Amino acid sequence: MQIFDYRNGQLQKKRSLLEAIGLPEAGHPVISVVGAGGKTSTIRRLAQEYVKKGKKVIVTTTTHMAVEDAPWFLTDPATERMEECIDRYGQVWAGLPAEGGKIQRVGDRLLSYILGREIPVLIEADGAGRLPLKVPAEHEPVILTETTHVLSVYGLDSVGGRLGEVCFRPELAERLLGKQGNERISGKDIALLAASGQAGRKGCPEYAEYSVVLNKADSMERREKALEICRLLERYGICRTVVSSHAEEKEEKET
Repeated sequence: MQIFDYRNGQLQKKRSLLEAIGLPEAGHPVISVVGAGGKTSTIRRLAQEYVKKGKKVIVTTTTHMAVEDAPWFLTDPATERMEECIDRYGQVWAGLPAEGGKIQRVGDRLLSYILGREIPVLIEADGAGRLPLKVPAEHEPVILTETTHVLSVYGLDSVGGRLGEVCFRPELAERLLGKQGNERISGKDIALLAASGQAGRKGCPEYAEYSVVLNKADSMERREKALEICRLLERYGICRTVVSSHAEEKEEKET
């Protein structure tokens, strides 16, 4: 994965996603990830970086998340099993079984244990049906009051696509953007959504740090579009924007 942050009008390459987002080395942040177009891959990268640094981390969801085939992924979590995973692998992903090969939010008692563990907690707090863009419904996203950081994710592969085809809950996006479903998404549209209290910033606690993640910048054209969005977001007062690309990761898998 290639990672950039936006500073002084330009994209600057960073060594890690943690560094680009500005997450503290010390402490135990609660990071809620919302939006569309790469939430789980963003969470996975953050978890890997924490483990690589020798820090333990817990991943869970307040909505739903796909089950993964990994020894640290628990669909029948109990505190004892979670502790075993944390000790052995440095991480644990936990949720209760749900339909469609997914997990859902754990019970209040287990959630209290997770939040009281005093290690970083990563939460998938939104769903988007695997589409690259989303406008949340009234009941979404599900952001806990303990959240210290909110990451709002957007897939750059939505740019140029028709709103009705690339956006989850397109009828809400139509009203918010003043567009029809057959019109195409622009970089300006993504910036508007990311800055909106009815979209990207919906439910973000006032005290939480808000960052935008522009994912799938896998070509120079998309990277240039990401830079355009970053500059627009800066005008809206959002200066913490991260751009990520999986291009190198794909090349490694093909070789």
